[in-house]
Amino acid sequence: MTQVSDTEPLGAPLRIAFDYTRSLGPSLSRFATALREHRVLGVRGSDGRVHTPPPEYDPVTAALLTDFVDVGPGGEVVTWSWQPKPLDGQPLTRPFAWALIRLDGADTPMLHAVDAPREAMRTGMRVRVRWSPEPTGGIRDIACFEPEESAGASPTPDPAEVTMITTPIELAYWHTASPEESRFLRGITEGRLLGQRCPVCGKVYIPPRGACPVDGVPTTDEVALPDRGTVTTFCVVNVPYLGQRLTPPYVAAYVLLDGADIAFQHLILECPADEVRMGMRVEAVWRPREEWGPTLENIDHFRPTGEPDAPYDVYAQHL
Repeated sequence: MTQVSDTEPLGAPLRIAFDYTRSLGPSLSRFATALREHRVLGVRGSDGRVHTPPPEYDPVTAALLTDFVDVGPGGEVVTWSWQPKPLDGQPLTRPFAWALIRLDGADTPMLHAVDAPREAMRTGMRVRVRWSPEPTGGIRDIACFEPEESAGASPTPDPAEVTMITTPIELAYWHTASPEESRFLRGITEGRLLGQRCPVCGKVYIPPRGACPVDGVPTTDEVALPDRGTVTTFCVVNVPYLGQRLTPPYVAAYVLLDGADIAFQHLILECPADEVRMGMRVEAVWRPREEWGPTLENIDHFRPTGEPDAPYDVYAQHL
């Protein structure tokens, strides 16, 4: 998180990433297995056209397609565009062309990268598959295409059948907090929880949103809230997953701070998961001050206060 001044909005780079693993249907499984064997498969449709990559169902009749045929590995560039500055994760790290390539024996083109000088790229250009030296059973087994006259020898294929595929998913971007969020984040670096009140309905929102979603007016009246409140709803997490910080079972709950009108989500710890309940009174457990930053993670979790549960009517309108 960067801070330009005490008043300008805060910003920080954010990165969301996970591996998406999926099973393949009969068509894509054969296609991926063939790629691992350094072959490209198409499938013939009811109108005689050969499609690649092979769809599972006929695009004309919607019937299941089963007439698989080998195509390529040579083909012709149908159309192309130049990628002067490759991005992370793209097939090549130097400038290359994205091209629609109609493989020999196929009737529909497929999109892939062509490793060739810009001045050599042209529609109708003959190209050939350059295979990845480490096949995994996916489209990246085709490292790229290259001009047919410069194609090298192919590495040894792997004949193993492919029925699953794992695709890394990643999104990296810069998040700029709103002025109201920035004030909230600056407040939490000082151990203060700042909300904002709607001048019309009087509701207090935390983190502040800048406008009341009910009345549509700016919320400029800042309100300091205590770090204790009431559990409104919760769930017990029993499912382990990659990167999990806590060992299940544990509780994620919505906590309605005293004086607020909207709850936010946080962890409820320091008690057995099966003892957490709606109406339970809780208080924040802050991390050591030297670890504080402009983040709600300054609060490590909430824990029971031992007070009597809040009556349902107190939080019934905030579920």
